[in-house]
Amino acid sequence: MSSSRAVEILEEELRQLVQRREVPLGPAGDPELARLVDEAVADYRDRFLLGGLPTLDDDAVELLHHRIAGFGLLTPLLEDPDIEEIWINEPGRVFVARSGRPELTTLVMTADEVEEVVERMLARAGRRLDRSQPFVDARLPDGSRLHVVIPPVTDEWSVNIRKFVNLRAHTVEELVRLNSLSPPAARFLDASIRVGLNVVVAGAVGAGKTTLLNCLAGSVPAGERIVTCEEVFELRTGRPDVVAMQCRQPNLEGEGAITLRDLVRESLRMRPDRIVVGEVRGPEALDMLLALNSGAGGMTSVHATSAREALRKLTTLPLLAGENVDRQFVAATVAACVDLVVFCRRVDDTRVVTEILAVGEPNADGVEATAGLVFEGSGAGLRWTGELPRRAERFAESGIDLQAMLT
Repeated sequence: MSSSRAVEILEEELRQLVQRREVPLGPAGDPELARLVDEAVADYRDRFLLGGLPTLDDDAVELLHHRIAGFGLLTPLLEDPDIEEIWINEPGRVFVARSGRPELTTLVMTADEVEEVVERMLARAGRRLDRSQPFVDARLPDGSRLHVVIPPVTDEWSVNIRKFVNLRAHTVEELVRLNSLSPPAARFLDASIRVGLNVVVAGAVGAGKTTLLNCLAGSVPAGERIVTCEEVFELRTGRPDVVAMQCRQPNLEGEGAITLRDLVRESLRMRPDRIVVGEVRGPEALDMLLALNSGAGGMTSVHATSAREALRKLTTLPLLAGENVDRQFVAATVAACVDLVVFCRRVDDTRVVTEILAVGEPNADGVEATAGLVFEGSGAGLRWTGELPRRAERFAESGIDLQAMLT
């Protein structure tokens, strides 16, 4: 008899044992579950010597740990450093992305296995999923982001896990070593953050916006207080004085939800020197702009196809907050409180910055902010165009010779 049969026997015994002892469903690597597996394996091998049981080899024991104490069949994929994203369209179709390229794996799961591993992931995050709330976002112990959609919205459970294998930089200097920025562009962005300019990071999905936002936050002076607002915890600023907040889903009665708009408004009561909003994609853009216009410095990210498109999006998203929001008011607010737009995208296997815009006054119609291109190129080839940001005097006040730094 094969080891696969031995795994089936032991897995069934362990699940019954977990139920009898009322062991809570824990995260991957839960020490209590791991001990139970080791005890069950030792007992099985004692019984094996008496005859009648299939062989249990070391590979089968590892598989058992994955299924009971880990994240099931997904554990090897989660532990593979070359895999940056995992998604399941249906139990028999599990995909991964390596260097941005998707590939269909040979892994085949049952519907029960998919549901069980998702429930284990959500248990650690303190999130839950039910028919009345078929969408859920959660953060795994390693910082990876989990998104799940269940029937009736989809035919099968749809699972997406975005790992953090590409968060290899925490400062703009490290982005230079990765060829994502040129040294002059890195010095400019570092100085811009230190003197208090407000920055919007833009790009497509997977372009490296979160990594860039983290690196920019690393330039905030150590004595300043940062408050971050996110749908799910992703930012890792590494600064000494940080309060991180994330949204909360409604309960089963549809109550108790905490939105990104709530978090941004709450952040103003927490004495922030900087407010970092992980991403804006809806009416929370208005609250973010109003927060920045209140005097607190800040940063955010937005999905866009170019830096200028990001600027246009920032003047459109706030209109979703209500019919009484005027486009000219929004354009004026964007022009008043957004200083730079940094656009990044993926080129081959590298995430690079390709544009840095300086935001100017509203255009003649008053419905859109103007902008000038400060840096153009790609990654290590980013070069200064001769354009300067509107608030160049802030650099001089901080003792920074902007012209000398850029030339």
